[in-house]
Amino acid sequence: MPLPERARLPTAAPAPAQRTTVQRAAAAHRLLVVTLLGFASGLPLALTGQALQAWMTLEGLDVATIGFLSLVGLPYTFKFLWAPLMDRFDLPWLGRRRGWLVATQLALAGVLWLLSHISPTGALQVFALLAVALAFVSASQDVVIDAYRTDLLPAAERGLGSSLNVLGYRLAMIVSGGVAFIWTDPANAAGGAGWTWPEVYRLMAALMVGAAVLSATILPKVPRPTAPPTLARHDIAGFFAVAAAVAVGYLLTDRLGVPLAGALLGPWLEGTALAPTLRQRWIDLLALLMGIAVTLPLAAWAARRARFQTLLDGLANYFSQNGAWGFLAFIVLYKLGDAFAGSLMTPFLLKAMAYGSAEVGVVNKVIGLWLTIGGALLGGALMIKLGLWRALMLFGILQMVSNLGFWWLAVNGRDVLPGLDLPAFDWGFVSLAQPTRVDGGLLMVIAFENISGGMGTAAFVAFLMSLCNQRFTATQFALLSAFASVGRVWVGPLAGVLAESIGWPTFFVVSTVAALPALVLLWLLRAPVRALEVDPATRGAADD
Repeated sequence: MPLPERARLPTAAPAPAQRTTVQRAAAAHRLLVVTLLGFASGLPLALTGQALQAWMTLEGLDVATIGFLSLVGLPYTFKFLWAPLMDRFDLPWLGRRRGWLVATQLALAGVLWLLSHISPTGALQVFALLAVALAFVSASQDVVIDAYRTDLLPAAERGLGSSLNVLGYRLAMIVSGGVAFIWTDPANAAGGAGWTWPEVYRLMAALMVGAAVLSATILPKVPRPTAPPTLARHDIAGFFAVAAAVAVGYLLTDRLGVPLAGALLGPWLEGTALAPTLRQRWIDLLALLMGIAVTLPLAAWAARRARFQTLLDGLANYFSQNGAWGFLAFIVLYKLGDAFAGSLMTPFLLKAMAYGSAEVGVVNKVIGLWLTIGGALLGGALMIKLGLWRALMLFGILQMVSNLGFWWLAVNGRDVLPGLDLPAFDWGFVSLAQPTRVDGGLLMVIAFENISGGMGTAAFVAFLMSLCNQRFTATQFALLSAFASVGRVWVGPLAGVLAESIGWPTFFVVSTVAALPALVLLWLLRAPVRALEVDPATRGAADD
């Protein structure tokens, strides 16, 4: 393939040693940027979830209202609807992707600042609307960051880049979802008076302003696609048409799908020994599948009728590659076994194993979180040597085997292996009020599960990045990540039913078996996956 005209202009080639130094510096710059963007992506997540719930609880809102407001996170699920608009339109002055990054980060800072001045009890409706706006802008920032990271990193850097993105993301969640709780706890504050939640949200707003400044100044430019843009009015009309189709699909599922699923499964479930709550979960699961089966074709029809060309071209481009349908199946299945074991981990450890909440919190939420980060970094480093296909296979096998650790724990019980005592500590930003005993078996199982899960995540994100075309990165990554969450969504209701029906040891064996189809499919897809490890010969004209 001939190089672009711009690439064939005669230039003085630097000496080999000089070229290597420049290339290494550029790679280090790219990886630093990816880490910082991971932090910016993870920071708002807890602010729409756990932190928001803690603030409302402190203000005295009832549990029913808090539970209802958990729906503010829905924009994270539907971000694929407006992702094509971020592929189609570039904001002025800052070029491809960077304009959207600065705009979403400044919008996040503004919403966080406004939210900090609203009382949940005094103006609940305004508070809820701002929380939804926060989730919407946060999900939009995620779309742009995913697209920018995919456009920026060459194939050889995607493994390490995805692991550093996980590092930044997890560190941000520690700050907004962990350290913030300590700051607001009077027991851990000097003078017995901690921060208020409005003060925490104002600090997070300032951090997002800092992220916007960095995005405007230090982010490398990414190539601009050379393909002609689609008609703007068609894409805008198409967005609203697809959004309306999804809304209609949701209403049909709620009004017709649930009663129909009950009519189909109800008579059969009546003859079983399942409890009424478990029967209803099976009905809800069937209704969910029926809703998806109706909504996806309806949305596709709406996109075609409204000529939502950026979305349609993005889908057509994806499905034109070798192994496209197999890749989709693999995306759904790869984390399925891992999600099975993790979906009910907390009730298993607290109820079935009778571990104390402090012990579970320290091992699973503190030690486990850092081990996940370590696993992601280790996975990214190993991918440099292993390549994409071998990394996915090796890390997938480790993820599968890690589920057997919970089976071992369920069969053998606690106190089989020597434990250790964690002393009380106070590091200023995090503390442990009193010494905590940690079971050796629990520590071993959680360590293996988090390290292997982190490694698998690094390889999986690199795989998603490799599937995206530069022109449609936001559209394709948002859709692929939506498919990646399908298995996790289905696991929730199904895992609870299985655990209560077949018992914990058998449940964890089933979760291990659930990981096998992805590995078999990966073996069959080894040729097209290995082809993704090579960069295209050209990356397009530079952005200016």
